[in-house]
Amino acid sequence: MVYQRARDQAELSAIQEAYHLVSKRMEGVPGLLGNELLRSAHDPSGLVVMSRWSDLAAFQAWEQGSEHRADTAPLRPYQDTRMEIPFGVYEVDAAY
Repeated sequence: MVYQRARDQAELSAIQEAYHLVSKRMEGVPGLLGNELLRSAHDPSGLVVMSRWSDLAAFQAWEQGSEHRADTAPLRPYQDTRMEIPFGVYEVDAAY
């Protein structure tokens, strides 16, 4: 999950555009199952890009690859700097 922040409507539109561009760039990345752009119901300036991966190893291989930074560059200016760390990596601990 990568946390984003839209300070106004123009930034929200820019984030949405960047999200679609990044998603197209990442089509076909091994192990990537999909992603979503989520907007906070409590803080309209807060957004999250949530990606789903087949496993942690696939994510780590992509993250350590040479294309990772270039693929995600359009979203980087909108990372939520209110947070100490603007991203999180989670594994499923339990599910129904």
